[in-house]
Parts: sequence; structure tokens; C-alpha cells
Amino acid sequence: MKQKRILIGLTVVTTLISSGDFAWSTDAGTSLSLQLPDQLIYGAISESAPAPTDADTQAYRLAKQVVNPVSWLLSVPFQANEDFGYGPSHNGYKFTLNIQPIIPISISRDWNLILRTIVPVVSQHDLFYVENVPKAAPINPQNRSQDGLSDTLQSFFFSPKNAGPFGVVWGMGPALLYPTGTHPFLGTGTLSMGPTLVFLKQTHGWTTGLLMNQLWSVLIEEDRKSVSQLFLQPFLAYTTKTYTNFILSSESTANWNSTSINGKWTVPLIFQVGQILKVGKQRINIQVGGKYYVDSPRYGPDWGVRFQLTLLYPTARQPGGRERSRVREVTIN
Repeated sequence: MKQKRILIGLTVVTTLISSGDFAWSTDAGTSLSLQLPDQLIYGAISESAPAPTDADTQAYRLAKQVVNPVSWLLSVPFQANEDFGYGPSHNGYKFTLNIQPIIPISISRDWNLILRTIVPVVSQHDLFYVENVPKAAPINPQNRSQDGLSDTLQSFFFSPKNAGPFGVVWGMGPALLYPTGTHPFLGTGTLSMGPTLVFLKQTHGWTTGLLMNQLWSVLIEEDRKSVSQLFLQPFLAYTTKTYTNFILSSESTANWNSTSINGKWTVPLIFQVGQILKVGKQRINIQVGGKYYVDSPRYGPDWGVRFQLTLLYPTARQPGGRERSRVREVTIN
């Protein structure tokens, strides 16, 4: 075994001499200066796999930042949701396209402002439809379909650029709900606001965290009810070396003003699989998933599906600093 290592070492040195990466230097003593790749460290020969390229490293970072709500990544997700089982007939369904750009803004050397906006475009059918109602009933004619905009949610997260104690990343700030609904059945008719908070930890390929907000009405349109609503989004994600994300989460809401008969909580269990891809020069993330409603209000949904396409725009200044050089200089005296 020793003879084999010596022969391999002589072969490597011979190769270095012939390639010009070998130099003698005569100072007070005789020294030998070599420039060796990372695989050759102080005379030891490593048989590890080749180091990942810069493109591989960037794609892996992007895949991890996709599941980080307060990352340095500028992105534009288009999230399509189809939910089924609504209404007294349980045949109602609702399609929601959430256009939700996420814009990180550097406001100082140590702090970012993460601006998250969600604009929902909704098409819903038979959410309020009651079957077999006589034509003379006072609720007729029934409005079976509504299409248009729902209320817009905008969150402002002030987040440190560096992780805190124990590697926890966090952000907090105000959240605003704007009454942009184009139909009374699509919006609350109130301007609401309250605090929002997110914290998470990323260890190797794992990401665990919680995003939440609480909204209260501050301006209410005539004949509309006030809003007091809690939103909780716990999430667990695993990112593979092939830039795939497996995500388990919930997007639970509690309507504190609802009666116990109608139900206060909407609790979906959501599983998604996402993949980072490159189309031309554009990085994108595609996610598909399903939803099962563990709990929902009276006449709420039973299950749903989700498809999401996200355009990714890494900011010019990314954390992590420069990559380590792949060439080391070793001096043997």
C-alpha cells in the first residue's frame, strides 16, 4: 500500500512539473512551493467527487431561499388554487390566482425590508347556492357565480441580514388588508391592519418555521361587518441536492367574529413538491400540491389542489461571501 501511494505521489509531482505548477525557491534554506488543487492537501490524495460548480451552488441556494419568506431573493409567484366542497350543496368550488411579488429592500448595512404583497383574482361558483328552493322564496334570484378581485394583503417584514442566536432568521412588522374586492361576496369591505411575524431556521437541507399575522378592522364600509382574523402558517421543508423541495405546511385562519355554530377555524393540510428549473437565462420554480381540510367552517371546502410558478431574480448582493478558492498553495520546507 505504501509503495502504491509513493508511485501515485511521484506521478502527481511529475504531472505538476510538466504542467508548470512546480517551482523551486532558494532562500535561507531550500523550499519547495507547490500549487495544489483542493483534492491534494498536504500530500494527502483525496478520491472525493468533484466539487460542485458555481451554477450548482447558486441553484441549491435558490431552492433553499424559495422556502424562506424573508430571503434576499426577489421573486414573483403565481399561485393557482382550486378548492372543492363549498356551500350548502357541497358542490361549490373556488378558483384563486394569487399574484404575490416578494421584494427585498436593503435599508441599512444590517437590515432588510421584505415587502410581500398578495393580490387574489377569484372565480367562485355555488358557494351560496341552495338547491331546490322555490322560486317564490325571498332569496331568489340566487347569485351563483362571482368573479373579480378579492382583498389585497400587504406585509412589511423588517428582518436582520444576519441570522440571530441559534441560527434563527426572523422578521416582523405591520400587515395591511386593503378592501379591493370587486363584489360583496369577494371581499370584507374593510381596511384592516395588525402585526405580522415570521421566524425560521435552516439546517443543512431542512427548513422549519412559522409565519403569522393578526388583523383588525380600522375602517368599515356601510353595512359590512368588522374583521378580527388570525393567520397561522407553520411549514416544514426539505431541499435536496437536485434542487427539489418537499414542503408540508398549513395556512390556517381563525375568524374570531364567527359564531361557534358556523365555525371559526379553517385548517388545510398542504403537501407540495417544488423544483428549480432554468428556461433560457430565467430561473423558475414550479410547485404542485394537494390540500386536505382538517377543519373548515360550515359550508367550507373539503379539499383542493395547487399549482405555483415562481419567477426568480437573485439580488446582486447575496449572503455567504465569496466561494473558497479551489487552488491552495502549500510550502514544504
